[in-house]
Amino acid sequence: MSKTMKNSFIANIPPKIKVYKSRWYILLLYILYTTIGQFQWVEYTIIANIVMRYYNVGPSTVDWTALVFMVVYPIFIIPALLIIDKLGLRVASIIGCLGTAIGVYIKLFSVGHNLFYLVIIGQVFVGIAQLIILPLPPKLAVTWFAEKEVSTACSLGVFGLQLGAALGFILPSTLVKNHDDLEMVGENLKTMCWVLAIAITPILIALIFYFPPNPKCPPNNIQNDDKFSLSNFFGSLQYLFTNGAFVMHLAASSISIGTYTVMGSLLNLFVLQYFENAQEDAGRMGLVMIISGAIGTPIIGKFLDKTRKFKESCFISMIFQIIGMILLICALEYKNKILVYASFAILGLFLNTYLPACIEFATELTYPTAESTTTGIVYAMSQTLGFGATIAISLFSIEYGAFWALIIITAFLALGSILTLVTPNTLKRQACFNNKNLTEFKSIPQQDVEHS
Repeated sequence: MSKTMKNSFIANIPPKIKVYKSRWYILLLYILYTTIGQFQWVEYTIIANIVMRYYNVGPSTVDWTALVFMVVYPIFIIPALLIIDKLGLRVASIIGCLGTAIGVYIKLFSVGHNLFYLVIIGQVFVGIAQLIILPLPPKLAVTWFAEKEVSTACSLGVFGLQLGAALGFILPSTLVKNHDDLEMVGENLKTMCWVLAIAITPILIALIFYFPPNPKCPPNNIQNDDKFSLSNFFGSLQYLFTNGAFVMHLAASSISIGTYTVMGSLLNLFVLQYFENAQEDAGRMGLVMIISGAIGTPIIGKFLDKTRKFKESCFISMIFQIIGMILLICALEYKNKILVYASFAILGLFLNTYLPACIEFATELTYPTAESTTTGIVYAMSQTLGFGATIAISLFSIEYGAFWALIIITAFLALGSILTLVTPNTLKRQACFNNKNLTEFKSIPQQDVEHS
């Protein structure tokens, strides 16, 4: 909390509520370094055939460049959340961006036929850095944005993930060509590594030299003054897992986000079982899935800010995810490529727009637990489920076919929609926003907020 608001507490006078134009700069920085981090999730798997040739490794080895992002979650999530809660938004952002930069710099030295281990080490650094980066949007939103902008800011933060994934589907295949000469492939890989290094460096410098820990005046009346302690932190974790409404929502969100992970990771496998030599189509279908979601994400943020319909948005999104899966199964069975593209557009729209709604709903259910802690647990459980499901569904699809694998995914989405439907719609944070006696004095109405 800012010093201004602390002094207001002591004097028992209303704090000055003010939003700063610099909030958009800070959000932009977050979007940029999140984009670069998420780009690297599919950086190598999308050109797996080229990477296999250059490094002389098998397909499962290349898959680990993406799977490592999921493996590190259950191992490092608690230390990551401790860093965010104890050190704050500025330090957490710098550490996350620095970790991403270190991973990128390591991969500058990974170009060589026997240096694939450096690729994996670089990916591990980026994956761990993502643990600190991904939970930040709701914390950044409530720290810097007015009450009526919180959901929009959170959604725009999530947009960085989608932009990174979209670029990950496009740029690697553009920068790295499948040359007969492996030395030319190496030069292309080196170019891709340098593009990332040149992109991340100025962002890291900007974070270090201008990223204030807090605004001088609070942008809303819901700032949290709880001092960090290990007992409070682990008490928050205990509260999360004994909060029945949150546990139900956590299960539902893990299914939806896990489905996104599975579909993104196994898209090639599913499509190629129906269309031979359709690798390029599979890449374009993945891109369609990401772009449709990127278009919808800012819209859902505005919608949530205006309506506060968090649970309802999650439920409707899951229903349309089920519809998208059914359409996809039918399109694949009839081998109708146009309908397959349309199905992936629907899936991408509702799988991606579910994410900001689910994060906001989780924050509502668990208030006053720190937003980053709640979001981190949602991501950790989702990524853990996604990792296990990706391996299981991959093996199942190879053994029994994509049709039954997709049926299983659809059945789990139906279970998730039922869990969402029965989850209590307890909006604790909104109740606090609307409480005029939040700090034992009347807060300033949002229409009186000063903009600077």
